[in-house]
Amino acid sequence: MTEITQNPKLTSRFERALVYAAQLHANQVRKGSDIPYISHLLSVAALVLEDGGDEDEAIAGLLHDAVEDRGGAETREAILKQFGERVVSIVDGCTESCGFPKPPWRDRKLQYIEQMRCASPSVLRVSMADKLHNARSILADFDRIGDAVWDKFKGERAGTLWFYRSLLEVYRWGGSNFLFSEIERIVAQLENIATE
Repeated sequence: MTEITQNPKLTSRFERALVYAAQLHANQVRKGSDIPYISHLLSVAALVLEDGGDEDEAIAGLLHDAVEDRGGAETREAILKQFGERVVSIVDGCTESCGFPKPPWRDRKLQYIEQMRCASPSVLRVSMADKLHNARSILADFDRIGDAVWDKFKGERAGTLWFYRSLLEVYRWGGSNFLFSEIERIVAQLENIATE
C-alpha cells in the first residue's frame, strides 16, 4: 500500500490561491474557444512546479493574468494582502498592461519583451511557463483548425511568431533550461507549420 503524503512545498496558501484564481476567472474562456480559462492557469502553475519553482512562484502562476484581466489595481491589492509582496511582484513582472483601454498590441509586446530583459529569475520562470503553455495551445489548435488559428491573435501569424522569437532571445540568457528548451521546440514547430 502506498502512503499518501502532502507535498511539503505546497501549503494551504496554494489552495487559497487556486480557489481565488478559479473565482476570478470563473466566467472566462480561452481565446476563440469554450475551454475554461482556469485550464491555462493550472497548466502554468504545473509547469512552474515541474521546473522546480517554489510555492510563491506557483501561486503567481495561478494569478499571473489576474491584474491584467480581472480587476487591475483592486485585484493587485487583494493579491498583495492575501499572498504577500513576493507573489505580487512576480505577478507585476508578468503583467503586460493593467490600464484601460490597453495600448496597441505591438507596443504592449515590445514593453513586455523589455520587462523580461531585466526580470528576476522568478518572473522569468512564470513568464516562460505562461508562454510555453500558450505556444502548446496554438500548436494543438492548429491541429484542429489549421491556419484559422492565427485569426485569434491580433498579431496574426507574423506578429505572433515575431513575439515568440523575440522572447526566446531574452529567455535564452536568463531562464530555465527545461522551459527554454520546450519553448524553443514548440516555436520551431509553429514556424514550420507557418511556412507549409
